[in-house]
Amino acid sequence: MKVDGHCHCGRIRYEAEVDPEAVGICHCSDCQTLTGSAFRVTVQAPAASFVLQGQPKIYVKTADSGRQRAHAFCPDCGSPVYAAALRDTPTYSLRVGQLRQRAQLGAPKRQIWCQSALPWSMDLRGIDKLDRQ
Repeated sequence: MKVDGHCHCGRIRYEAEVDPEAVGICHCSDCQTLTGSAFRVTVQAPAASFVLQGQPKIYVKTADSGRQRAHAFCPDCGSPVYAAALRDTPTYSLRVGQLRQRAQLGAPKRQIWCQSALPWSMDLRGIDKLDRQ
């Protein structure tokens, strides 16, 4: 599926091909900190299909394993744009909330780093739902 997205202010734009059934949730403490939320929802895009317009700021995070990941952010609005391992042909981890086609993607199929999950984030069924604020 072809998708396109952009940061909040529109300075950074991109397009890519993704598998709409490969959406995932990460509960790791890095994703919690980097999003300011309980988890991050992503979909993977192969490097060959990823086209970027604009120059994001890159923050390199070294994991406990020693592996490094580049985290790209808009230098103006601060929106996280993608993360990618530092290797020859990375896969780009796109932020689902930035994709124009986000409603057409499938529901997440897997959750990772659940040992770091906030206990309430694993079941949101009992929380009141309002259509608008």
